[in-house]
Amino acid sequence: MAQLDISLDAYNELINALYEASADTSSSSWNIPLKLIQSILQANYVTLILKVPEEDDLGLMIAVGEGLEEGDTVQHLPYQYKLTPFADQPLDTVLTVADFMDENEWKNSSYREHWCEKNNIYHVLTADISTPNVGHLRFRVTRTDAQEDFSPADKAFVELLIPHFRRAISTFLQLYSSASLGSLYSRAIGRLSIATITIDEHGKVLDKNVFASHILDAEDGLKIIGGKLTAQDNSDNRELKRLIKATFANADGKQTMPEAMSITRPSGEIALGVVIEVIPSLGWAEGKGQNKAVIYIRDAVGKSTTSIEISKKLFGLTPAETALSLQLTNGLSLEEAAEELNIRRNTARAHLRSIFSKTGVRRQTELVRLFLNSVAALGYDDRNSL
Repeated sequence: MAQLDISLDAYNELINALYEASADTSSSSWNIPLKLIQSILQANYVTLILKVPEEDDLGLMIAVGEGLEEGDTVQHLPYQYKLTPFADQPLDTVLTVADFMDENEWKNSSYREHWCEKNNIYHVLTADISTPNVGHLRFRVTRTDAQEDFSPADKAFVELLIPHFRRAISTFLQLYSSASLGSLYSRAIGRLSIATITIDEHGKVLDKNVFASHILDAEDGLKIIGGKLTAQDNSDNRELKRLIKATFANADGKQTMPEAMSITRPSGEIALGVVIEVIPSLGWAEGKGQNKAVIYIRDAVGKSTTSIEISKKLFGLTPAETALSLQLTNGLSLEEAAEELNIRRNTARAHLRSIFSKTGVRRQTELVRLFLNSVAALGYDDRNSL
């Protein structure tokens, strides 16, 4: 670092930026450490190639440098991987062009003439970084013909960064996978028409899904007052506060049995079912806002969001039969369903007989139970709904 005139503070800033980028599952922070490397090594481009392109597919990379948009981080850019002489180099080894070809070979190479020269690139420093379960990443730093080639000190500096890149990328991929899985589970809960509200130990609402928003907007049993979840019935509200307090008091950083209650609705509709469950946290993670709980709410009179297309595939029904089944699942009688679908009662009865034959049920109540307990609702695309 002394040879490169890099202070310890500057090096720490770079390493901190690298690990902060690894914790950002949106991938919007990766250009920050690459920009710092660009400045330290006086490079015109710094590139981290995440995915080598396949046939008719652009490469996926993070790049900073001349002519690239500041706001773009992960970019789909062309990468002449079939022409590059840097392919199949030893892993976790920092190399420059001079390590495997002389200057004349480099000047006359097709890769330099057709790719590098067009992008004002002459000197190239390269390292293929191995990562567990991912393959390897291709790290490239470049300079123009007017600049000096990369020095042994430059190479030694990049060698220092290799283990940090490996850990940071691995951490990023693990966090991204966890975030994606959490999002998938959240959407699955939403598709089942279950409202979820995240609260702190004081009952303050921190987050809610779209179904919870609709229940709260209706102000029919539950609403938000002063940022806190509140039951409209005074007796229910006292019980809700007691349950929230008991939930956090009994948790102590451990998984405990959920608390449950029903919430009276002023409209006279069937009461809302509420379950409160603490989110487990590390016992040593002290500080405000550490303790959180999820409140699950199920509206017994809410309409099913089951996908017609998925239901057709699961049960082998026609579109008309599926539509009738879903109306019955939503609590309508056969006559009410026929009126809702604008079909004759006899037509509805004929559809119902066919539905019974295809699904193997014998009564309307069995059909409703079949649909409610099936995976059909999980095929509903809640991202484009409500």
